[in-house]
Amino acid sequence: MLVELNNQNFNEEIEKGVKLIEFYTPWCGYCKKQLPELEEMDKVWIGQVDADKEASISEKYNVNSFPTFIIMKDGRETERFSGMRKKEFLMERIMKHLSY
Repeated sequence: MLVELNNQNFNEEIEKGVKLIEFYTPWCGYCKKQLPELEEMDKVWIGQVDADKEASISEKYNVNSFPTFIIMKDGRETERFSGMRKKEFLMERIMKHLSY
């Protein structure tokens, strides 16, 4: 399930549980290619931050390449990686953080 995150809902959405956040821009070719992989993960909560619209969130997390993924656990960053990723990789990383 893709959830658009913005300044109004970001903190509330990430405060509990393990969350995968994708920082993207609409003009990024790699982000466009990444989208089908994310859409296939329809049973998984995935937050998306449009870095053009929500520059303050991107700046807060020091994101300057796209796509960038941050895994949050109870509101704290636990892992970060950039570039296109297959759904299997993303699921593996999420599961790692659910297990501890």
